[in-house]
Amino acid sequence: MIFDAPALIEFSSGSTTLLPGTVILTGTPHGVGMARKPPRWLKPGDSVTIEIEKIAALTNLVALESD
Repeated sequence: MIFDAPALIEFSSGSTTLLPGTVILTGTPHGVGMARKPPRWLKPGDSVTIEIEKIAALTNLVALESD
């Protein structure tokens, strides 16, 4: 990550109130797929799942963006 957790919390709390249980999503830096050997990108039909242990999982399907 470019910024550590304390810096992200400081920045986020400057514009909004962080309550207990607030989740700060950081995403993945641009270009991570390109750095893999072989390069790998998400494509339509792929799914991405995130999970908070003992709470829930969220799965999103990748679709082609329409105009």
